[in-house]
Amino acid sequence: MISNGNPILIKGGQLYTEDKIILNGYMKIKDQKIIELGAVNHLTMEEGFEVVDIPSHYKVIPGFIDIHIHGVNSADTMDATKDALHQMAKALPREGTTSFLATTITQNTKAIEEALVNVNEFIQTQQPPGKAEVIGIHLEGPFVNPTKAGAQPLEYIVDPNVENLKKWIELSGHNIRLVTLAPEQSRGMEMIRYLRDNAIISSIGHSDATYEQVIEAINAGANQVTHLFNQMRGIHHREPGVVGAAFLHGELKAEIIVDGIHVRPEMVKLAFQQKGKEGLILITDSMRAKWLANGQYDLGGQEVTVKEGKAVLEDGTLAGSILKLGEAVKNIQTFTGCSLEDAIVMASANPAKQINIFDKKGSLAEGKDADIVILDESLEVIMTFCRGERAFDQGGLTI
Repeated sequence: MISNGNPILIKGGQLYTEDKIILNGYMKIKDQKIIELGAVNHLTMEEGFEVVDIPSHYKVIPGFIDIHIHGVNSADTMDATKDALHQMAKALPREGTTSFLATTITQNTKAIEEALVNVNEFIQTQQPPGKAEVIGIHLEGPFVNPTKAGAQPLEYIVDPNVENLKKWIELSGHNIRLVTLAPEQSRGMEMIRYLRDNAIISSIGHSDATYEQVIEAINAGANQVTHLFNQMRGIHHREPGVVGAAFLHGELKAEIIVDGIHVRPEMVKLAFQQKGKEGLILITDSMRAKWLANGQYDLGGQEVTVKEGKAVLEDGTLAGSILKLGEAVKNIQTFTGCSLEDAIVMASANPAKQINIFDKKGSLAEGKDADIVILDESLEVIMTFCRGERAFDQGGLTI
């Protein structure tokens, strides 16, 4: 049994580092960091470390980073309680997620502000190692286009308002890292310029922007697209729309929900062919029903029915997902034929680079946070470490 806080040696298996795969590798963890890694035949000292022996066919990879997740395991960011965020942080390592952006939804001002304050307080006081780390906030809405609302409640959608945003940034303790907005709405471009000037990602989403409007947004500083294909103007041969612009412009990283429901496999393959591994970011957009049974759940004050892997509103509109990020990693390999190395780039490295934390997370390298996932031969999550402490253990490994 691993005693949290003690130095750990992961020994054996295949280590997926930034630039190569080390067969029969090892990794030393101390004080929440990776302090050494390499091939076992170069390992010189084991004393003082608790050893985790890994079978040769198991894979040791960096933890996944979910930059778009509303909830899991009955909890949601908009619950605005410490317990909700604790439940999310505790549940996510089960799917290999070691850090995430707590994501809001379009709601009344009071509800959004309570959620922002709560996340800030949680980040400041409730984040010991051993659970997934809240690394900031993704503000999804309310600055979106009502014609592309999806599961964003129509009655609370408003035009972009920089004054409101400034207040929310302050309330969040400057923890807002990403804002989803529709640039075509009144003052949308002004908000994008403000976000650029404050080093916050502008992500085009829930948007009916034309191709020309997207180009204007890129020039203003937009650099991402929220859940590619879903609730945005699609491709037409005389109007490339948001999707066409995302395909044609490398400035835009594209989130994508790879559950086979939000985007059918052939379109995931098309997106991968157009954007490549460097251009896509795997997300879940999951809601509180993830890891729970079929039934009725709440999302943004709306009743959502979960059945047969789908989460839908009463009218059949998709309402987030119940996708696990570990499943998305497997699915994109199946749908596109890409390698596990490619999937790791999309699930770990790209989100880390996008929100400017690649110096600490997103890959296995000396000096980085010990956010580590061990996969078996079927790519199932066996064990997860969050900042050097075991956060999930399926059992079966020699310790």
